[in-house]
Amino acid sequence: MSDRSAQAPQGTPVVIGLSAVVVAIHGGDAAVLSVRPPGASLEGLPFGPFDPLGHRTFELAMRAFVTEQTRFNLGYVEQLYTFGDKGRDAPLADMGARSDHARVISVGYLALAQTAVQTHAPGSEWRPWSRFFPYEDWREGRPAALPLIETALRRWADGDSQRLGRARLLFALDGAPWNEERVLERYELLYEAGLAREAGRDRGEPTAPLPPPLAAALGEPMLSDHRRILATAVSRLRGKLKYRPVVFELMAEAFTLSALQRAVEAIAGVPLHKQNFRRALDRAELVEGLGRMDADTGGRPAELYRFRREILGARPVSGLSLPLLRE
Repeated sequence: MSDRSAQAPQGTPVVIGLSAVVVAIHGGDAAVLSVRPPGASLEGLPFGPFDPLGHRTFELAMRAFVTEQTRFNLGYVEQLYTFGDKGRDAPLADMGARSDHARVISVGYLALAQTAVQTHAPGSEWRPWSRFFPYEDWREGRPAALPLIETALRRWADGDSQRLGRARLLFALDGAPWNEERVLERYELLYEAGLAREAGRDRGEPTAPLPPPLAAALGEPMLSDHRRILATAVSRLRGKLKYRPVVFELMAEAFTLSALQRAVEAIAGVPLHKQNFRRALDRAELVEGLGRMDADTGGRPAELYRFRREILGARPVSGLSLPLLRE
């Protein structure tokens, strides 16, 4: 699209790329819709270049890219962030034709889907986001990936107190508490340390292969800057759980409270205290029973509930309390 890129007189042409983080609960995990363009060795997010002559708005263009690449129609969508860091947009051949000296500005979107519908599109799959960030899933306790990452970070810090302090704070080392919302900061620290495999690629530096156990602990790299965009989306969504009832955009119209708790745990990556979670739901008055049971729970039938969507226009509505199991 180089002939249609925005360009200031005697300036650098600018290509605007659009990327979508599409999230659903799939197989009990928080999953993201991925694509693998023909000939690409890595997966990425649905994406494409904005055409100022052919596209009326960014969002309409992004929706069209997602449908074209995954055969999936989006529902809930919000703009996530604009990414424009120089040197963090390689490789750019996947953006389509462009000038070799163009600057790429990427606009990211977060989309939530009630069901991870099979896409039937070649190269498109639902992937658990723990595939890209294995250290972010604490539902079964401290992840096995963390000791390997800790060793690598301590080697990188090499006794530097500032580096060690950041590693302790972000990766819950030496007894520091885990903050599930700081997904992007953790990825950025790994990038700075040269442990994220995208770092050497973006810097044009040869990198030695990592030992397979450490490589697995660090997660799979993605095309271009897509793992950074995904980390931003996970951080946003985890934070938003607490101040907006956004999790219900991932739920069916009727759901059990156990299914709702599992969805919240999958997004937050932490286990919740069942009774305290339900007490918090009662206080918030976000759900109401439907008076019928779900017999497909694998155990005792459980009552079905619905989200009281009508309250969104009636009063300020907060998100969900996350009473951790350890509390």
